[in-house]
Amino acid sequence: MEKLFKLKANGTTVRTEILAGLTTFMTMAYIIALNPNLLTNFAVGTPLWNGVFLATCIASAIGTICMAFFANKPFVMAPGMGLNSFFAVVVANIAVINECEYESAFQAALVIILVEGIVFLILTLLKVREKIVEAIPLGIRLGISPAIGLMLMNIGLGSNAGVYTENGGPFYVMGNFFAALSPSFLRNNMGDAGFADMVLTVVTMFVGLFAILAMAKKGVKGSVLFGMLIASVVRWVGSFVFLHTNPFEDLATASFLPPFADMAQVTLFKFNFAGFMEIGWFTAITLIITFCMIDMFDTIGTLVGTASRAGMTDKDGNMPNMKEALLSDAVGTVAGACCGTSTVTTFVESASGVEAGGRTGLTSLTAAFMFLACMFIAPVAAIIPAAATSSALIYVGILMLQGLKNVDFDDMDQVVPVFLVLQAMPISGSIGHGIGLAMIAYTVIKVFSGRAKEVSVLTYVIAALFLVKFFAVV
Repeated sequence: MEKLFKLKANGTTVRTEILAGLTTFMTMAYIIALNPNLLTNFAVGTPLWNGVFLATCIASAIGTICMAFFANKPFVMAPGMGLNSFFAVVVANIAVINECEYESAFQAALVIILVEGIVFLILTLLKVREKIVEAIPLGIRLGISPAIGLMLMNIGLGSNAGVYTENGGPFYVMGNFFAALSPSFLRNNMGDAGFADMVLTVVTMFVGLFAILAMAKKGVKGSVLFGMLIASVVRWVGSFVFLHTNPFEDLATASFLPPFADMAQVTLFKFNFAGFMEIGWFTAITLIITFCMIDMFDTIGTLVGTASRAGMTDKDGNMPNMKEALLSDAVGTVAGACCGTSTVTTFVESASGVEAGGRTGLTSLTAAFMFLACMFIAPVAAIIPAAATSSALIYVGILMLQGLKNVDFDDMDQVVPVFLVLQAMPISGSIGHGIGLAMIAYTVIKVFSGRAKEVSVLTYVIAALFLVKFFAVV
């Protein structure tokens, strides 16, 4: 292990790395079921759903294993949120354009992901993606980590915490829960099962958060993981006592055999090139460029932001082995297309493992192993409450805000782009959109303040591409 991952040089141990890998996996295990739900319109149990489920596990493991051995970084990959929703919309549009079944349109859309992955492989090998990272101004890089922290807190306090509104969701703790504490609402809903579920969700989340904080203050290794386990127990006991439901009920009838036959039949190397050609060249190129830009800057933002929080960057904000990390992302995307899922990218939840002490590829390898194991134990992973993962996401989000101390608030060239990143990421739910808006603002400020020559040519190009994307493609 020492030779492979250089644990001593990175100030870590095998135990710490494994705990960190488990922590990251538990905070993002939701993707195993959510990704096939989103990509198949919740067609649970169908061959397509089963194929995407296995593709999610396998592609995530492949990309993450590459991250472990190529880059030796504690980052974990899986089909990206936002990108998978966009992919589902594209599939639906292809089905309409080609007048075909959803499954056929799905296989045509996989060609887009395959091409995107190949493009990324080429750009990474030519070091173009590294140059793009270097073209992001230092001020914006300093703002990425805190902005990701706000986005994590938004996820934790938002839709990840549970569902209870008149329209069925999403449920936001800072809005729905505290608004529900008014006397009139309490009188009318005190005996309602949904209200009880909401209260239990919030209690679970805060118990987990305070448990993590208490253990972290005492220097307990794996405090995030243990806090999530404590929160899970609170939720399970509360379900039995107050909601009169059994959270383990589905385990009795669950199947633990991976549906490899469905995957081989529907998604594994099932590229519909003819269907892809039918959508037209302009549409095809536009979609490929859109996927490339979103994935590229989501990945760059996550790597830079998380590495910055872990102290893995140099004085200029650059991360060692960035090329290898980006190469792993590209391999993951190609593997995802071949297996049958949308773009695989580095997950922002990797920050939870970094905060738990993960510093090397052993953290990634642990998470990759868990993804493969979930092909057989998916029903077990499904019983981890969303509110328990919220505790971890909120805690990590708070810690990542500390990066703001490195921003020069006397320099408006830094402050304005950082402010836009802080606002845009949690609101849009996209790391790439936040970076894009900040790049445009930085460029405009420099030009109109008479310092256009301080902006690199590549920065101008990136800002221009984002302008085109925002106003011509989206």
